[in-house]
Amino acid sequence: MLFAAILGGCLYLNSLMPIITGYGAKNMASAVFVSGRDAADVQALDLNFSFIKFNRYKIDYKNRTVTSRFLWAKSVAVYRDGYGVTLLRGKTISQLQAEKYPLPLEENCQGLCGEKILPAGDSALAERLEPIARALVDEKSYNGTPFAFVVLHDGGVVAERYRKGIEATTELLSWSMGKSFTNALVGIMSGDGLVDVNAPMDIPQWQGDARKAITLGDLLQMQSGLEWNEDYGNRSDVNLMLHREQDMGLYALNKPLQYEPGTHWYYSSGSTNIVMRYLRGRFSSDAAFLGYIQDRLFTPLGICGAHFEPDMSGTPVGSSYLYATARDYASFGQMYLSDGCAFGSRILPEGWVDYTVTPASDSRGGYGAFFWLNRGGSLPDAPADTFSCQGHDGQEIFIIPSKGLVVVVLGYSPKPDHVIEWNRLLKDIIAAL
Repeated sequence: MLFAAILGGCLYLNSLMPIITGYGAKNMASAVFVSGRDAADVQALDLNFSFIKFNRYKIDYKNRTVTSRFLWAKSVAVYRDGYGVTLLRGKTISQLQAEKYPLPLEENCQGLCGEKILPAGDSALAERLEPIARALVDEKSYNGTPFAFVVLHDGGVVAERYRKGIEATTELLSWSMGKSFTNALVGIMSGDGLVDVNAPMDIPQWQGDARKAITLGDLLQMQSGLEWNEDYGNRSDVNLMLHREQDMGLYALNKPLQYEPGTHWYYSSGSTNIVMRYLRGRFSSDAAFLGYIQDRLFTPLGICGAHFEPDMSGTPVGSSYLYATARDYASFGQMYLSDGCAFGSRILPEGWVDYTVTPASDSRGGYGAFFWLNRGGSLPDAPADTFSCQGHDGQEIFIIPSKGLVVVVLGYSPKPDHVIEWNRLLKDIIAAL
């Protein structure tokens, strides 16, 4: 019995190895090669938990790879220009590096995005918000470890602060805020007639069973009905998808149907990767798809250096892996505050923001279309019209139309012990108005 218990424990631990080493390799590589952060700081802060803290890392700065080892297992993550970092699965490093980014790499940000720069806001309000910025980032008075803080009021920057080692130009991880960017891409493609959010999707694997009734709208509202486990603390679907699978969207879409589509709400990162994989399939080539993202979403927002990192199949990981600056995220939030417009141009089709903030039928007012809602009062001191992009470990873009506010906070603030006191922070910012 003891031998069986030990053997069972070893087998289960072995099944966790791709998650343990993969999480470490991927996040270390992106932090070092995309964000430009110090590896020791990343290991001491971001990767200092659970089994992850026992990983040993080899960082190859010449070839821009990171190898993570734990016990008998290892994982490798590879940086490529344009793409960012991909966790290596099923290919060699040289095979992956041979796959070059299909678009020209823009070195002149000004040339790509022109004069799309967020203006300065009211100086008196900025002065009133300065103590809040200092308390949040420098003194950690709201809990957590914020890296970046940006507040827009009526479209102008009224607060901006960064942790030591982080600059205004530092690209930081979105985690699940990337889902909201996927929402924007669906909206733009819908306006162009490339997709229909209300029509069943022509996914071949679904045509022989009840999954053929699933729509893009069901996926956007997290009501697809597909079986899914989003628990980050174990060998769950989300962990296996992000750290073991070569084609993340394919893994998620192969899940069986558990509920009737459109009837049952539950959070699923797999849903977003199905959507991104489906959107990629609407284009004749990756050059056309990635060019569309840049030309129709990023460039109009003034975002010229972001990395939407792909899985091994080449699909951007819409659920989790966008790297952009704090001001980029603020511009994105301002677009939704401005009913889909930015810098004098319409980006999202008319009515798309209204669709986005319409509650999913089973969400109790808490979720729209890849955006969180405050209709259910989860933030009691924030207005009911508040909606937000939320990411793992404390990434947030709060959009408050009735107050003209966009609030961006990025950093490492995990639940349950170090989560930022979001309600108190928003209450104090609103009071400063």
